[in-house]
Amino acid sequence: MTQFTVLVTDDDQDIRDGIEIYLKNEGYRVLKAADGLEALTLLEMNEVHLIILDIMMPNMDGIQATFKIRSERNIPIIMLSAKAEDSDKIHGLSVGADDYVTKPFHPMELMARVKSQLRRYVHLGTFKEQNATVAIGGLVLDMEAKVVTLDGEWVKLTPIEYKITELLMTNAGRVFSIGEIYERVWNEPAYNAENIVAVHIRKIREKIETDPKNPRYVKVVWGIGYKIEK
Repeated sequence: MTQFTVLVTDDDQDIRDGIEIYLKNEGYRVLKAADGLEALTLLEMNEVHLIILDIMMPNMDGIQATFKIRSERNIPIIMLSAKAEDSDKIHGLSVGADDYVTKPFHPMELMARVKSQLRRYVHLGTFKEQNATVAIGGLVLDMEAKVVTLDGEWVKLTPIEYKITELLMTNAGRVFSIGEIYERVWNEPAYNAENIVAVHIRKIREKIETDPKNPRYVKVVWGIGYKIEK
């Protein structure tokens, strides 16, 4: 059985050490970094399955580190920040984070989010039985390999972006409300989900649409939600 490795990145040693205790109690291997640069170095040297990443750090902050990580990797990223404003949450998600926890947080809440993200990362596409491959135009979803290609080229999607794309492609023609998308993908009740879902839809369009403002695949149905045409 795989022992998952979690990289905890925070400039506060007490926070790093505290999170490490809870992660190890859950059976995870833990790596620790004090800033984004150190985190990137550890990523190059180790197989990491999830990153807990603080936003405000010296040398390289969490936003910059996420940009770098997302250029090469799709592993889940949970961002930490003392800021509670929606704009900060949206900013973190827009650069590729999969989840966001505001400090101070209950350690068991963070552990629950870690488990949830790892389940999605390892078992993407298990919400219903499907054919292994779905093709819509030049867009192809391979649910065994957990990848999406466009005209034969691999599309670098984050785990959450993949899950949304999979949901829409495997139900082509069906309109999903924002609340439905959030509940199906995040597996929790939808609360203030509009901006969060919209950010991820925008990022998906930027990756799969020739002209994101006039999308061929991911269509908005005004007042209802989103769909991918058959």
